[in-house]
Amino acid sequence: MHDVTSEHWHEPEGRKNAGYGAWKRPNTPYDEFMEAQGIPCFRGIGVRRVQDLPLKRWNRMGGNGSFIQLYGTEGKWGLYVIEVPGAGALNPERHMYEEIMVVVEGRGTTEIWTDDQKKPHTFEWQRGSMFSVPLNCWHRIINAASSPALILVATTAPNVMNLFRETDWIFNCPVTFPERFDGRADFFKPNDDIKPDPLRGLAMSKSNLIPDIMNGQLYLDNRRSPGYLRVEPSMSKNVFYGFIGEHETGRYSKAHAHMSSAILVCLKGKGYTYTWPRADGMTPWRDGKTENIYRQDYEPVGVVTAAPYGGMWNHAHFGVGPEPLRLIGWYGPNNHRKDKAGVPGEKDTDEGAIDVTEGGTAIPYWLEDPFLRKEYEETLAKDGLTSKMEEELYHPPPGYKAEAAE
Repeated sequence: MHDVTSEHWHEPEGRKNAGYGAWKRPNTPYDEFMEAQGIPCFRGIGVRRVQDLPLKRWNRMGGNGSFIQLYGTEGKWGLYVIEVPGAGALNPERHMYEEIMVVVEGRGTTEIWTDDQKKPHTFEWQRGSMFSVPLNCWHRIINAASSPALILVATTAPNVMNLFRETDWIFNCPVTFPERFDGRADFFKPNDDIKPDPLRGLAMSKSNLIPDIMNGQLYLDNRRSPGYLRVEPSMSKNVFYGFIGEHETGRYSKAHAHMSSAILVCLKGKGYTYTWPRADGMTPWRDGKTENIYRQDYEPVGVVTAAPYGGMWNHAHFGVGPEPLRLIGWYGPNNHRKDKAGVPGEKDTDEGAIDVTEGGTAIPYWLEDPFLRKEYEETLAKDGLTSKMEEELYHPPPGYKAEAAE
């Protein structure tokens, strides 16, 4: 028998397959990077509140931090929380990956500069602010209060590190990107203009700083639930894709499915998410297929993975507090519907927002598992709230023919 620990390779005997057939998944370069930082890394379906995660001194950053790697985002994009010392600052840094920051707690300022433009651009932030550091710009995060500030950061570091595998280049490359940061004085001035995004015609905001995403204006969308509000920030010409959405109190989203990598961040209200494999059908509770169902409860600022384990899992989101349920949807770079495999010019659809009766993946309320409605109404009642889901939503539309869903 050949010693499999040897570096000498042998051809298989007879009709046996070459190789081992099974192995332990190795660390990616980004995994190695996270381990080398000496801070915790949470892996799982979600977290009720990122504020409760254990933090440890992160010497490279100059604060306390923790990585968050939710199932389904591995290799697609990264997430971490960083605590800025009271009346202190994080270390200046630049890097060849994108970052989007959401202030969980605190207030302060950020300085942005390049080797070509050494005078810093400075802007203020507070709880609920969202901003993006332009690609490979120097930046310094400064805490204006005596108590620590906490920032949640979405990053494309895994994509860059897994591809180039050279951290010295990633953190010390002198190249600037004028199309990403042109140095104009109003670059970080909030912009309230709303335009249709060029691909789907949805509400899009081109602003590199949003002062308060927890309470800022959103716009009628209706695609996830009746009265659903939404806006899609486009920041620093990033390829990182995301949006902010809100479900009206007493309403919940249709279950739907899409590719893996999507996570939700609870900004306001409280709620829970159910997710289960599409292979287990639209009514897993009724059909006795509950072994693969996951539930994650959250409140501000909690996170949940919407489509773990390779994606195309059904998932639905339920707001159960007196406030509307406001969420960030983060997908990372190149994980938008438009980036799936296909030939340019082919017709594509926003299948997660289209009902299964019309060729999409969204489950109409009248086809969903009855358990979801029942539990939702019971949960609301415990806090003296009532559902605003009209009875007609749970019945087939007039003139519907069953074969349309087949």
